[in-house]
Amino acid sequence: MKLMNARQNAVAEIASDRWPLPQIPKGGPAEELFASNVFNETEMERRLPKHVFKQLRNTIRQGKPLDPAIADIVAAAMKAWAIERGATHYAHVFYPLTGQTAEKHDSFLSPAAGGRAVSEFSGKQLIQGEPDASSFPSGGLRATFEARGYTAWDVTSPAYLLENPNGNTLCIPTAFCSWTGDALDKKTPLLRSMQALNKQAQRVLKLFGHKDPDYVFATAGPEQEYFLIDRRLFMLRPDLVIAGRTLFGAKSAKGQEFEDQYFGAIPERVLAYMFDVERQLYKLGIPVKTRHNEVAPSQYELAPVYETANMAADHQQVVMLTLRHTAPKYGLACLLHEKPFAGINGSGKHLNWSLACGNSNLLEPGETPHDNAQFLVFCAAVVRAVHKFAPMLRASVAHAGNDHRLGANEAPPAIISVFLGEMLTDIFSQLEQGRVNGSKKAELLRVGVDTLPPLPKDAGDRNRTSPFAFTGNKFEFRAVGSSQSIAGPLVVLNTIVAESLDYVATTLEKRTKGNPAKLNAAVQDLLRDMIRESKPVIFNGDNYSSEWHAEAERRGLPNFRNTVDAIAAAMENSDYEALFEKYGVLTRREFRSRNEIYLERYCKDINTEALLCHRIASQILLPAGHRHQGELAAAAAAMSAAGLSGVDTTFLKRLTDRVAALEKGIDRLEKALAHPGEGGGTLAHARHYRDEIVPIMVEVRKATDALEPVVADDIWPLPTYQEMLFLR
Repeated sequence: MKLMNARQNAVAEIASDRWPLPQIPKGGPAEELFASNVFNETEMERRLPKHVFKQLRNTIRQGKPLDPAIADIVAAAMKAWAIERGATHYAHVFYPLTGQTAEKHDSFLSPAAGGRAVSEFSGKQLIQGEPDASSFPSGGLRATFEARGYTAWDVTSPAYLLENPNGNTLCIPTAFCSWTGDALDKKTPLLRSMQALNKQAQRVLKLFGHKDPDYVFATAGPEQEYFLIDRRLFMLRPDLVIAGRTLFGAKSAKGQEFEDQYFGAIPERVLAYMFDVERQLYKLGIPVKTRHNEVAPSQYELAPVYETANMAADHQQVVMLTLRHTAPKYGLACLLHEKPFAGINGSGKHLNWSLACGNSNLLEPGETPHDNAQFLVFCAAVVRAVHKFAPMLRASVAHAGNDHRLGANEAPPAIISVFLGEMLTDIFSQLEQGRVNGSKKAELLRVGVDTLPPLPKDAGDRNRTSPFAFTGNKFEFRAVGSSQSIAGPLVVLNTIVAESLDYVATTLEKRTKGNPAKLNAAVQDLLRDMIRESKPVIFNGDNYSSEWHAEAERRGLPNFRNTVDAIAAAMENSDYEALFEKYGVLTRREFRSRNEIYLERYCKDINTEALLCHRIASQILLPAGHRHQGELAAAAAAMSAAGLSGVDTTFLKRLTDRVAALEKGIDRLEKALAHPGEGGGTLAHARHYRDEIVPIMVEVRKATDALEPVVADDIWPLPTYQEMLFLR
């Protein structure tokens, strides 16, 4: 019997095996499990002296400065809580500009006199850590030999326990900066942007009669899309293992065209995995709410309830780690890349964003939104911010992975526009004309079946093609990539809205001159001016259509189709540097360094993919083509030698042509990689990779994808799309 290749062996195992599903502890109700591994306000209140807890709560809820004098008391309580739950180590967790999560673990154990050891954790150890900063991206902020970096405790994001079968670790969310005070992470500018947003929002609220408004904070609820495939197939794909996406793969006979995956029944193994992930996240206080099949085969989604933006960003990093780390227990691999498979939908991370003040949502329209001047002002300020700073918002989601997704008929285009829906668009149109007569009322939807109740119908439909859509009481930024930290987009969104609210407050202060009686007229004039200014960015139609692209160009809306163009537009505009510096979010040095880092990352991503492309094509796929070519040639020669007439070599010629096309592509790619571009800095190198390397990679892929369907199945070495997407 002929031995099967590794791919066929893996398929046979999947077909014959029933993967043993791990049994997670059932436990009690989910509400008892929720936040059981979090040192949150409830736990703090129980363990801390009243005056200490009150100070901490004021910092957490109102942004008041943290008193370092209470650190020892908090540290002692936190250590006791953690050790009771099996913790042996603590870790300052931070978020460097790699976009990943970093952590340095230290033991509670310290040597004592007499050969003994004691558990220690001081206030100083809680407040400040000192990881080596030399190996993290800095974009030129410091020299390689300048290694000192600091982590600083972020009290607004609670500490939590990371469980492991061999012991637990107390994890403390922290900010990360250099010895010179430059931000080297995602958290520091996010906290700064929330502070700037609160300051400007407070000014607006006070104009509307709020004498002492609560702290205003951004809220976020990021949906997470991901793929799950069998781990045995994953391990046979070097491109998936290293790059996170398939660099090769002919289209499967079936894709998503039957529309039978979306919201379909969840496969048993996948559902068991989801239960496990959710249980872990519940214990960490992460409010995951929704799970379902997504549009593409083997694609799924997890979505939480909104939280404060800072906590949501921290929790999102934990969600991605948990999704990836849990998958192998179930024989699965979790793919978070934006486009792991060509020809079917990729994955995004829809970022639901709003503004809250205490328990109030400042973007809640109410029953009569046309009369809700405060809501209209905040909503119009957001629209103005998106219109004025669209290139910066676009740059915040720019990276190599997202280039495969944005602009296709599966995700919003690279053109940033705002969907408001019928009701709000009508109100804005009336305001532009100078008078408001009313707003469209919600109706009841009657299905026509007596046993089904009438359904409340929203005043407007949803628009899944819009990159920035108002969805009832929040905006949904749909362009964020599935593998991306949401901190970057949040920093930009918070900052540009802070600028817009600054404009609103300054304008109203000038026009009212402290006289509340003038507020109504001033608001009417301001709304009219902002709507007229921002009108080009409002679009409720089909963002996928070619007509919209032409219309957007007529409106003067920017269209940066790739990462290099998007980041270049941001880094070459000095107004953006000034914006972030003005509101204390990023210094000019920090702003420039980040753009440099993001371009460097683009170059590294494409270079890694190109090296993989060359290696897999030349060492794995081309030999498979040669092997089949040899078999066909030998068969033809044997038939001719046997005297058989009419030997048809058409198929052999077709195969030979495709092998030759692959050989040509490999040769071109090898030469291009040997000359990575000359001079001009990081931007020039990024443009070289985009303009020279990427097109050749596309050429090589085209050749291999044409070769795959004509090579014998027992010779083709890589798991196919059909196998990866449909063997569950």
